Amino acid sequence: MFSRLAVLLAICTGVFSRLAVLLAICTGVFAAPAFADDLDAILSKAAAGKKAPGAGLLIIQDYAIVDEAVYGVRSLSDPTPVSRSDVWNIGSDGKAMTAVMIARLVDRGVLSWESTIGGVLPDMAGDVRPEYRAITLQQLLTHTSGLPENIRDEKALNSLFYDESSANLSDRRRAYIARALQDAPVGRAGRFSYSNTGFLVAAFMAETASKETYESLMRDEVFKPLGMTSAGFGRPPPGQPAGHRQGRIAVPRDVNPDFFAPAGNIYLSLDDWARFCIDQLRGANGKGALLKPETYSVTQSPPPGAPVSMGWFVRDSIAGLPGPVYYHEGSDGAWFAVVALFPASGSGVLAVTNGGKDMGGQALALAAAMNAAKLLANKK
Repeated sequence: MFSRLAVLLAICTGVFSRLAVLLAICTGVFAAPAFADDLDAILSKAAAGKKAPGAGLLIIQDYAIVDEAVYGVRSLSDPTPVSRSDVWNIGSDGKAMTAVMIARLVDRGVLSWESTIGGVLPDMAGDVRPEYRAITLQQLLTHTSGLPENIRDEKALNSLFYDESSANLSDRRRAYIARALQDAPVGRAGRFSYSNTGFLVAAFMAETASKETYESLMRDEVFKPLGMTSAGFGRPPPGQPAGHRQGRIAVPRDVNPDFFAPAGNIYLSLDDWARFCIDQLRGANGKGALLKPETYSVTQSPPPGAPVSMGWFVRDSIAGLPGPVYYHEGSDGAWFAVVALFPASGSGVLAVTNGGKDMGGQALALAAAMNAAKLLANKK
């Protein structure tokens, strides 16, 4: 269910288009094309031998989008070429957005980093193991809570994932959390262990404290302020690229359910994803629009001994570009996305495909992203 499925490129279509980003000085988001032919070549090479219907690649330099390439078609049943305005599911790469939404609530005093599960969710005391009651919001968002990655009992997990008796996503999150908080810890609090459940709990704490749904909070706190008009949750709407796995278009049981969005179920265009990433780069240099400078530092800094901050794996370097590097991979099972941001130079690379790991999506996205990063290193 959580297998990271790779993307199939429909090479038989022979469809490849390169979309250079036009100068838009008024927004400060776009810069003149600089890498067009290189990105075409990188994406074409990464797609060779893969079967994903479509893919995309974008480069940020000096806090602006400088170029973008797209390849292929929207799905195995839709020969429409993918375009720069199309949307892609980015899986766990959306965790950084969830963390920023919650950080804005912290900046306003709705929550604090030291807010605990027991303190914010007292009515769930009967569902919470004693080990989790003092777990903090900061531990949940840095994967140091001790919570398992997902509910361990596969039968219970599947039942909660695909029980659509309630259309209320917050109610479904609560049901998931009530079961998840009964699982034994995978380790002591403070030790790194990747956890989707931790992000679900943190998001539900935000819903409870604010009395707003996660989806409304994301729109109001992240998408609208940054002009991310294409962003949404779950499967992209009709007329957009479709996710694929096992050589076919994915069905609902192939992918994460809608209520899982805090941990990884956001879709958006590459340009809108770049808007968020540019704000993260600016925030790392004291110029972000969404958070206080000190809050960017908290969200982007791993706790002692951990490799991950709030939504970012932090690396020393990639492709010869100096760190810190903010990095993540994401997949809901039928898509794959990779992001690497380089705060020291205000640059980054974003790669997406609409196919799962078993279709080569992970290999495609990683190859495209890493070779684009090398291109940045050579042109810096």
